[in-house]
Amino acid sequence: MNAVSRERVAVVTGAARNIGRAIALELAASGATIVVNARSSVDEAAETVRAIEAIGGRAVVELADVSDPGGAQALMDAAAQRFGQIDILVNNAALRREVSFEDLDWQQWREVMSVILDGAYLCARAALPYLRKAGGGAIVNIGGMSAHAGSAGRAHVIAAKAGLVGLTRALAHDLAPDNITANCVVPGLIATQRGGAAGNAEPAHHAERKTLLGRRGLPEEVASVVGFLCSDKARYLTGQVIHANGGAYLGS
Repeated sequence: MNAVSRERVAVVTGAARNIGRAIALELAASGATIVVNARSSVDEAAETVRAIEAIGGRAVVELADVSDPGGAQALMDAAAQRFGQIDILVNNAALRREVSFEDLDWQQWREVMSVILDGAYLCARAALPYLRKAGGGAIVNIGGMSAHAGSAGRAHVIAAKAGLVGLTRALAHDLAPDNITANCVVPGLIATQRGGAAGNAEPAHHAERKTLLGRRGLPEEVASVVGFLCSDKARYLTGQVIHANGGAYLGS
């Protein structure tokens, strides 16, 4: 378990399920108070809160559309007003739809870009005054393996997730004087619940790759990396891109 002091407050976007929920639980288990963000999945977000409370943690749901400047600002203001501070921001909110480039229209491009990349920018900018007031903190952006390896049918997702890497490195430079670290964790081939007719349809590019470990990763295994980066043990790490993919690059 990573050392996160009881006084810290973490905002986790897209925390209603899957990796976001696992991250919220990881940080809560280490002593942080969690603001569970979702855009509209109030029931699933409430399940995340109940899971945190079941392990003795403290959490609340704050619905907000992080792709909207007003929504991102309201989310951070609500977190700070309720708990007095923000110490950790995890930008996990994302859309991961698949569509061929020929069929990818402007609206689809902007919808994905606005949640993944614009949302991370808006949340980081809105949280910055509170992170500074707390004397420093940690920002962790959740990337995607296809942004590094490439894949068909995901041009909008790949571009947005690749942009997160650049944003992470820029934030590391800009925020270091404020003792705020910025890192990116890149999950790969993780067993998560997804949308689609089957309710759990994996992306097509997953079938093209295998891991050295011979299995899909768990959301909790990604969350443990995030938890470390948010802990006092990782205060010398910033601007890094850390892959959690079971050796998928080497096993492909």
